[in-house]
Amino acid sequence: MEDGKHRAPLPRPGYGPHQAPAHYEGGDGCLTTLVRVPVRIVVVLVVLPVRMLWDALVVTGRAAERVLLRPLGRALALLCEVLVAVPARWLWRHVCVPLGHALTWLARALFVRLWIALWRRVVVPAVRYGIVLPLVWVYVHLLTPLGHGLRWLHRAVLVPAARALGTAVRWLGTGLKWLLGAVFVLPVVLLWRYVLVPVGLAAAWLVGHLVVAPLGWVYRHVLAPVGRGLAWALDLLVRGIEAFFRGLGTALGWLVVTLLVAPLRWIHRHVLVPVGREVAAALGIAWRVAGFVSRAVGRGLRWLARTLIAQPVRWAYRTVCVPVGHVVRDALLLPAGRVLRAVGRTARDTLRTARETVRRARRDAWRALAGGPARPEPGKPAAPLARTLDRATTVPSAPPGPEATPLPEKSVRQG
Repeated sequence: MEDGKHRAPLPRPGYGPHQAPAHYEGGDGCLTTLVRVPVRIVVVLVVLPVRMLWDALVVTGRAAERVLLRPLGRALALLCEVLVAVPARWLWRHVCVPLGHALTWLARALFVRLWIALWRRVVVPAVRYGIVLPLVWVYVHLLTPLGHGLRWLHRAVLVPAARALGTAVRWLGTGLKWLLGAVFVLPVVLLWRYVLVPVGLAAAWLVGHLVVAPLGWVYRHVLAPVGRGLAWALDLLVRGIEAFFRGLGTALGWLVVTLLVAPLRWIHRHVLVPVGREVAAALGIAWRVAGFVSRAVGRGLRWLARTLIAQPVRWAYRTVCVPVGHVVRDALLLPAGRVLRAVGRTARDTLRTARETVRRARRDAWRALAGGPARPEPGKPAAPLARTLDRATTVPSAPPGPEATPLPEKSVRQG
């Protein structure tokens, strides 16, 4: 344990003078760097106007969206709501829905209820009393007795007669079979067995030994060897042609790969890919640098606009427009508002007085014609009890009697 405590630590893996890092990649060289810097400068000069134009378009689009498109969209939405949605909802609620209810009721009355009544009152009684009951009566009183009679006739008459006729036909068939066998079949069998079969065997033996055996020998010893030789020659010729075309295809493939594919692959690997990578990297760097430049130009233009336009306008608004507006409000608008409010109150009082006068005159005229009770106006004491002319008693809530003699009821109605 003591030795382990004072043991020297293990050396850590470091990067010595002759040891490269784990993820080290070799550089591209001075020539590539010398070519890369001018290319990036040219690309920056080409991309900078495009990036500035793009940023200008983005800023213009945002300003147009904030200042023009949003209010225009809200106005169009409000206009659509007022001109389309509200009339459509009113039309749906007050026209389409009642019309739909009316059409539903009319369709139910004309089709459903009418057809139900027609089915219950016309079709069902007609089918029941015109078709079903007569058919049941015919089945019960005509078809059932007729069926019973036909069943008895079948069992008692037709079945025994058919059995007797079948026995007679079977006996007749047996006799005809024996007669035909003795007259026709037996001579044909004897002729086949004792004449045709021996003649056929002899003819088959002659054909087998005089025709088939020579033809088999010729095929086996002449035609088959000749055919095998021709097949071997054709197969050898086909293999030679196939080997020739295979070698020709291999040579043409090697020439195409050597003279066309390998140069194109070398150009793609060592020219097009590095050039494309450098162009893409240059475009990315140029786009970022142009973005920095464009943002700097934008900040400068914004500072100029704030310094030369916004601050003078704000100073003029605060220093000139606000005091002038206060003076105009205090000197002109407030007195004019007071005068207009006074005129409005006077006009409303005049209109209210005229309405009350017209209402009182109409009420007095109606009371004079119909003799209704007088109603006390609000804010006034109630009228005293009225006394009739023909009686000396005081009747509560009775209208005062007219001084002139009232006309008869018929005259009043005629008038």
